Amino acid sequence: MNRKVISYLGFAKKSGNLMAGVNTCTFALNKGKVRLVILAEDISENSEKKIMKEIRRRGVRYVKYGNGEEMSRAIGSQGRSVFAVCDRNFSEAILNEINRENQ
Repeated sequence: MNRKVISYLGFAKKSGNLMAGVNTCTFALNKGKVRLVILAEDISENSEKKIMKEIRRRGVRYVKYGNGEEMSRAIGSQGRSVFAVCDRNFSEAILNEINRENQ
């Protein structure tokens, strides 16, 4: 996983612009706050179905990336596989780094 993505996730968490967990992210999606949803590649099928329903309904960008445990550890949490970025600048920076890594 890209170190810059991990750093951006940490910065977003500290600034209050990152939500983690299926229920918390679903709540933020329903409030219209979310700019980007990051789904861990090891997300459970049930959690993915639940969050994808809300993502499609709201038309929010999403990406599947990385390992849930690594990303959870980066933000000081455990067992999370869904992350919602609420700031436009953080979401663009994270997407740019993920795209750069995938090229």
